[in-house]
Amino acid sequence: MEALHSESSIKRVIGICSGKGGVGKSMVTSVIAAKLARQGYKVGIMDADITGPSIPKAFGLKGQLKGSSAGIMPAISHSGIQIVSVNLLMDNEEAPVIWRGPVIAGVVKQFWTDVIWRELDVLLIDMPPGTGDVPLTVFQSVPLDGVILVSTNQDLVSMVVNKARNMALMMKVRILGFVENMSYITCPHCGDNIPVFGEGGVDKAAAELHVPVFDKVPIDPIVTSLVDSGEIEKVTSDILGNTVRVIADLIEKQ
Repeated sequence: MEALHSESSIKRVIGICSGKGGVGKSMVTSVIAAKLARQGYKVGIMDADITGPSIPKAFGLKGQLKGSSAGIMPAISHSGIQIVSVNLLMDNEEAPVIWRGPVIAGVVKQFWTDVIWRELDVLLIDMPPGTGDVPLTVFQSVPLDGVILVSTNQDLVSMVVNKARNMALMMKVRILGFVENMSYITCPHCGDNIPVFGEGGVDKAAAELHVPVFDKVPIDPIVTSLVDSGEIEKVTSDILGNTVRVIADLIEKQ
């Protein structure tokens, strides 16, 4: 494990993972962070999805991180969430990150060793999808208290998320549970919930590991709009309530 910066203080570290992109992992991370901060917890987000960073946009953050010889200071959101992302290190947030794997992995290590995280109750790590260099670097370098796996119910996605699940097991990282995203859409006319991607896939994967599915999150245009406008901290929906409670309980146990 890599040493945390000497001026940092973090109680709990939780990875938010997925087997593939496009399942809403960054949205899940952002909503969890916003709700924990609203409850009074000191929250940080490490955006470890180096080639596809989206956390700053969800929180309406632009500009570059500041630092000194002592270390790098995170950006601070409107509600006090500490955030580090490669998009906050670049002059142009739309510029592609065309780096080889070892360079990307090195940046993620620096987000742990060189950033001064101030008195955090929890650091959420928004992991890149899949089982490549960066997830491996995080599992080997950062003392995770556990990971939450995000998936939709598509058969293909469920198959791929099992790869992420198996990687976590091989690295002896605790899987806390699952979040089933895009679980359903509510008909605006009759109020019925329509399972757009089917049912049962995430439940089966969770049952095989004897871990819970914390939340089944609907497709919600309002939440999507808040992410797109950089106002995710204004979320009022009751989504991800169980996941937030689980993380809050972990914080309180320490």
